[in-house]
Amino acid sequence: QVQLVESGGGLVQAGGSLRLSCTASGNGFRINLMGWYRQAPGKQRELVAAATSTGIINYADSVKGRFTISRDNAKNTVYLQMNSLKPDDTAVYYCKAEARQIITTTRVDYWGQGTQVTVSS
Repeated sequence: QVQLVESGGGLVQAGGSLRLSCTASGNGFRINLMGWYRQAPGKQRELVAAATSTGIINYADSVKGRFTISRDNAKNTVYLQMNSLKPDDTAVYYCKAEARQIITTTRVDYWGQGTQVTVSS
């Protein structure tokens, strides 16, 4: 099992910044991709940004140039620096980890509990 613990959400005015962090813990797994998704009320969950252990990074078009994802592989931690926040960024942000069991190589996806980000206009 892998546990994901998120932190860093909150309320901020438009134009402000927040930094999210997510740390994975557990034994018997090797984590490949870690990323952030978000879900606004009445909308589907969508990818915000993701990074593989080898440094491949992907961003949603809506956040390019404003958000930066980074990883500390030694700590199994992923960060999301969010700048120039807009009201449309308001959502619950979820951390996701794609892990493989070391012995069986079975892929298992894990999700964090979510952290609320609210951007006021």
